[in-house]
Order: sequence, then C-alpha cells, then structure tokens
Amino acid sequence: MELNHTIVCCHDKIASSTFLTDILGCAPAKPFMHFSVVALDNGVSLDFMEKAGDIATQHYAFLVSEREFDAVLDRLRTRALDHWADPSRTLPGTINHHFGGRGVYFTDPNGHLLEAITRSYGSEDEMD
Repeated sequence: MELNHTIVCCHDKIASSTFLTDILGCAPAKPFMHFSVVALDNGVSLDFMEKAGDIATQHYAFLVSEREFDAVLDRLRTRALDHWADPSRTLPGTINHHFGGRGVYFTDPNGHLLEAITRSYGSEDEMD
C-alpha cells in the first residue's frame, strides 16, 4: 500500500504550490481539474485546492538529500523567511540535528508547517 496524493487546502493554489516548488527546488506544479499538483520524487503528489474561509493548518515533512537541504536553507535565508529548529517554533533561525541529520521548519503562505529533513525520524536510537 502506498500514499498516492493528499489535498492541501489553501487560499491561492498557484501562489501556494509555487511557494513550495520554489523553496524545495522541484518541478513546477501542473494543473489537474481544479488542483495545482506538485509531484514529488517518490510518486506522491500534493494537490493544492483553493478554499474560502479559515484553513486548518497541517504539517508536511519532506525527506531531502544533504545537498537539497543546503539549497532549501539557502532559499529560506535569501528570502528572509522565518525558520525554526523545532515544530513549536521556539528556536528561531536555527536547524536541528536529529538522528544524525539536519532539519528545519518553516511555514507556507497559509500557515502550514513545512519541514525539510535529511534523515527519517527513527533513523537512530536517540534524538540529540
């Protein structure tokens, strides 16, 4: 069994999907029906759908290579975007080194908490 796609609610599907593809450095989103679809390397897609009113914020974590992580962090810093080492957002401007890798949290235009990590959680016995 595999996850195929998930719907990401947003106020502007083009702005939201473009933000994600720009920060992650992946291929531009493609239109499909009433979605703006971001395809990820493992065959899963994030299908951005516009919604009026309040957006229930979600968390999305992306496993990236060390090189991709450097590029993500550089893009966050170049754009002067807030980022944190923790999901509670108490460690601003820093990254974590959980499970022998690196991780960073940041928000998208709708408040979704995004995360880039270089090691899957549970890769080691203990977090630092």
